[in-house]
Amino acid sequence: MNSPPEGATSGTGTGSGPPAGPSAGLPGGPPAGPSAGSAAGPAAPGTVTKAGHPGRRRPLRDRGPVRRDPTVPPWIFVVPALAVYALVVLYPSLAGVGYAFTDWSGVGDFSFVGLDNFRTLLDDDRALESIGNTLLLTFAVVVVQNGVGLLLALGVNAEIRSRSLLRIIFFAPAVVSPVMVAFLWKYVYNPDNGAGLNAVLGAVGLDGLRQDWLGDPSLALWSVAAMVVWQYAGYSMVIFLAGLQGVPAELHEAARIDGAGTWQRFRHVTWPLLAPALTINLMLSTIGGLKLFDQVYAATNGGPGTSSETLSTVLYKEAFVFGKFGYSTAVALVLALFVAAVSLVQLRYLRAREVTA
Repeated sequence: MNSPPEGATSGTGTGSGPPAGPSAGLPGGPPAGPSAGSAAGPAAPGTVTKAGHPGRRRPLRDRGPVRRDPTVPPWIFVVPALAVYALVVLYPSLAGVGYAFTDWSGVGDFSFVGLDNFRTLLDDDRALESIGNTLLLTFAVVVVQNGVGLLLALGVNAEIRSRSLLRIIFFAPAVVSPVMVAFLWKYVYNPDNGAGLNAVLGAVGLDGLRQDWLGDPSLALWSVAAMVVWQYAGYSMVIFLAGLQGVPAELHEAARIDGAGTWQRFRHVTWPLLAPALTINLMLSTIGGLKLFDQVYAATNGGPGTSSETLSTVLYKEAFVFGKFGYSTAVALVLALFVAAVSLVQLRYLRAREVTA
């Protein structure tokens, strides 16, 4: 029998395999590949090949994010802010509560007097009148400011070309300093017939309506209220406008199809959905009215007499004019508790209205 050619490999087993080619790496042969048995090529990313077992891979364990032990506890970063807050807000507030039961004059020593400052407040006709003025002023500001703000919001929410400009114009006074607004309106309320509001009334033939707006005890408080409404009606408008734009147009369209008129759509569709905006506006205007100080002090200084005196102006004068810091802090404590009580009652009622609406 003839032997196979030299270099040929005799088959074993079935002998059906292809003849062996030239040795790997020799000239003209294929390039050297991976080790025998690793026909699948290099290991895929994220897997390892177990030594001695070619072709078998096992996935790497997912150990999750690496956690590092913090060298500094997270709450340590809040300490500076808390320290400043405690120094500027908490300490003066708590100290004021303590001074309300003393006869401190602002300097020097003081002694504990118990509830004498609060008894003096109840017997002080000027302070009691200021409480009445504060309530009247707050009522006028809350009702008129929110009424005007709602009307302005309904107006600028309509599809008119100048609505963006009108929004800016109406909101602009809210960002002006209250003291600047007070001095501006002092000119508007100039008692001279040739200046301010009196000049305008004379120009349109309403001479009989000319008044000493800030000098008349019966008009001074309402003149201040008009000043506050003029400044913050645009602020209320913005909040109402946000509420109006949150009312789905589909509800108005459905009501219109059902035959509802403009007033009916406002009463039964728009108004109930404005409950959150109304809550915010009533809360802000009530708190602002109860603690109103800047406009009153700059425009009338509580006068003429005590006709426009508020609790805020009383406590300021008792502290910095008469030097009764103990008594003034008692007035401030009563004012703070009163504002908190009114706000909580109002908030509870308005939140319940939001649910029923």
